[in-house]
Amino acid sequence: MPSGTDRRRVQKTVLITGCSSGIGRGAARAFLDEGWTVYATARNPADIETLGEAGCELATLDVTDQSDVDRVVDRILDEEGAIDALINNAGYGQFGPVEDVPTAKVHEQFDVNVYGPHRLIKAVLPGMRRERDGTIVNVSSVAGRVSFPGGGVYSGSKFAVEAMSDALRNEVAEYGIDVVVVEPGPVRTNFSKRAGREAGSADGDGEATDGGGLDRSGAYEEFYAIFEDTQLIGGDGPGAIEPEVVAAAIVNAASATQPPARVQPGTAARIGVLARFLPDAVLDAGYDIVRKFTS
Repeated sequence: MPSGTDRRRVQKTVLITGCSSGIGRGAARAFLDEGWTVYATARNPADIETLGEAGCELATLDVTDQSDVDRVVDRILDEEGAIDALINNAGYGQFGPVEDVPTAKVHEQFDVNVYGPHRLIKAVLPGMRRERDGTIVNVSSVAGRVSFPGGGVYSGSKFAVEAMSDALRNEVAEYGIDVVVVEPGPVRTNFSKRAGREAGSADGDGEATDGGGLDRSGAYEEFYAIFEDTQLIGGDGPGAIEPEVVAAAIVNAASATQPPARVQPGTAARIGVLARFLPDAVLDAGYDIVRKFTS
């Protein structure tokens, strides 16, 4: 076993995925500020060079590549002796009516948002069980509790993360390992720009896109017209918060002795998750009102 136990009592180690921007980048800096050893990862190392300059350890990591996952986790265990916290942050939103989203796109969505975290969890758990300590933070979304028209595939992936986290939390509790789900609402990141591209709205520069490879059936043009205002799915929408607010919630969850099972950063998120308690008929009526109001 690597001899890193004494070192960990002084400085803890965290592995964060998806650090190229937004929440991941903010989390890397927040952990650094708290004195953690931070392994910041992204698919493109050029995107995280500034984090290296700030003091992070950098690694190239595509969460859909098992060899990448194994290489990075093995490196951290070799260098630090243990991984105290895993932050599964990498993800994106595949939007569009369910009928119009090709099955291949559904697979890609789940490969990143669900299978990716699962790969990382499997890789870090043996070490955490050996240490009988550790925290796994899975970044989900309010959309992981409440689905909405045009978000079925994305919400489906986040619903899966929520279910997997609930099972895992109870499976590993006896080993002193905590599992926390962070459920942001709208966050001012590049998420909404990419989501707009996946749904075929204007991109960040106002240029039309190809719909993210959707199979436009012609039956949902009203949806696409509404979706062109990407404020409806995040970014600058009502109640949007800065990524640093979510980052702070992640650090608090990873640092807490007894963290809650779920955390909702921001007022919009705390209110949004309550919608799951509404009767389906009420939610459906609400969506209909929104559609009529925005059309």
